[in-house]
Amino acid sequence: MSDQLRVSPLDAVHRALGARMVEFGGWDMPIQYTSVLDEHRACRADAAVFDVSHLGSVLVTGDVAFDVLQWAFTNDLNRIAPGRAQYTHLLDPADAHVVDDIIVWWIADDEFIVMPNASNTDRIVGALGDALDRTLAASDGGGAFLDITSTRAIIAVQGPNARARLATAFPEAAAVPRFGVTAVDYHGQPGYAAGTGYTGEDGVELHVPVAEAPAVWDAVLAAGVVPAGLGSRDTLRLESGLPLHGHELGPGITSLQAGLGWVVRFDKGDFRGRDALAAERDRGVARHLVGVLTEGRQVARAGCPVIVDGASVGEVTSGNFSPMLERGIALAFVPPTVDVGAAVTIDVRGREVPGEVVELPFWSHA
Repeated sequence: MSDQLRVSPLDAVHRALGARMVEFGGWDMPIQYTSVLDEHRACRADAAVFDVSHLGSVLVTGDVAFDVLQWAFTNDLNRIAPGRAQYTHLLDPADAHVVDDIIVWWIADDEFIVMPNASNTDRIVGALGDALDRTLAASDGGGAFLDITSTRAIIAVQGPNARARLATAFPEAAAVPRFGVTAVDYHGQPGYAAGTGYTGEDGVELHVPVAEAPAVWDAVLAAGVVPAGLGSRDTLRLESGLPLHGHELGPGITSLQAGLGWVVRFDKGDFRGRDALAAERDRGVARHLVGVLTEGRQVARAGCPVIVDGASVGEVTSGNFSPMLERGIALAFVPPTVDVGAAVTIDVRGREVPGEVVELPFWSHA
């Protein structure tokens, strides 16, 4: 099976550090080095570094690049400018479900890097092809896109002290503003850095040429940053109330149901999936995503029924133990009538676990 998996440019580094490796989105990636709890708390208290090279990178260029992305995705690029990053969605045109949630790095006037989730890169490439054909049919301009995933590593340095520690090795990267994008020299090789991440903490994601990735990783560790795996990245994102594709986003789930209507700009004009999503907006969503804080340390997992007044009304999409709250936490889809303050019960393998719908995020420094 391992022979069929893609590997990160940092694969040998992870194995030398004794990382436990698992399959994730078609890649062989580190799930943990020491323990999920220790790595989670290191990120919350100081700084941790994650290899997220399994994310896709698609370079979109040309004088129609802006128009291609503006039609393909839900957010409005007019709200940002070159040197900025933006979170956005790709919708299915038939029912408006979220095919993927994406970060776009606007790196130059006619140059963008689109970053999909690991297993969705091919879908994004297909959608961009459709969008490019559509745009070129109505334009005299030119444009192209290229999957550059295999040419780089993505290293995410996250935590309240992430920038201070990173500054000792790569000061240009450490200085990038939140949701900013900047060109960075990595030991003489060109790359980028963005003030983005997926932990609920401040931090920087480094776009590093493959040849320099091990040296950059080693330099970050030498600055006192703790290596962390995808296990703690998942508990961090859950504590922060951030959606995971395949759980809170995906087939049958729209941006509006997931509580992410802010990422959809109906006022920008037409975009892929607009009509189907507008119809749901007008009739109202049948369910919405909420956070549930459970009593005690019992963990609810995806698929566990959510019960109100003795009746099953929804189900958990993600659940785990919160290292910071030392309680069980879960995200779940329930009817809109079940909102913050509502008492619920989660059926965890036949055991009824009481809980309360709470505001998201579950935990933050504020």
